[in-house]
Amino acid sequence: MAKLLYQGHGSCRITTQSGTVIYLDPYAGEGYDRPADLILITHEHSDHNKVSIVTKKPGTRIIRAADALKNGAYRSFIIGDIKIEAVEAYNSNHRKDECVGYILTMDFVSLYAAGDTSETEQMKDMKSRCLDWVLLPIDGIYNMGAAEASRCAALIGAKHTVPIHMKPGGLFNRSAAEALHSSGRVIVEPGEIIEL
Repeated sequence: MAKLLYQGHGSCRITTQSGTVIYLDPYAGEGYDRPADLILITHEHSDHNKVSIVTKKPGTRIIRAADALKNGAYRSFIIGDIKIEAVEAYNSNHRKDECVGYILTMDFVSLYAAGDTSETEQMKDMKSRCLDWVLLPIDGIYNMGAAEASRCAALIGAKHTVPIHMKPGGLFNRSAAEALHSSGRVIVEPGEIIEL
């Protein structure tokens, strides 16, 4: 079973059952010592793309938004035991042609890392995918707030919704996380590891 370490802000590390190590939007917190097989960057804002802090293997694959979104087409990748699909991410602070979210499928589990976004057109079609997990930003300044994120959680219909990116300049804010309402809400604190 895959495990997710939430490092804080929008950063996390995922380790699959076979030992593949994925970092998503490295920037915050600790736990960058496990050598990466894959690094995913949703966009090039400095609080999401600090690749230099990640320990890398020879041949670590790095996928950036510019790799995942080419000429308006969202791309998919198969890397080892992981399937990665790029999807829309945008709002007034994040340009649609420069940002992506990712849907990862591994160990028979699907996880949608929304990136920095507000509600997108693609979200209305996601319920039919029966996603297991979604990571939604909720800061209400650079992204949607908790009320809009709660609506998006209902629209997406994943089994579990994890609030992230909840306090600009900080790793975590419990009261902000608790403001997201979803039947499958899971609050994860920085440094905590959960099974997906």
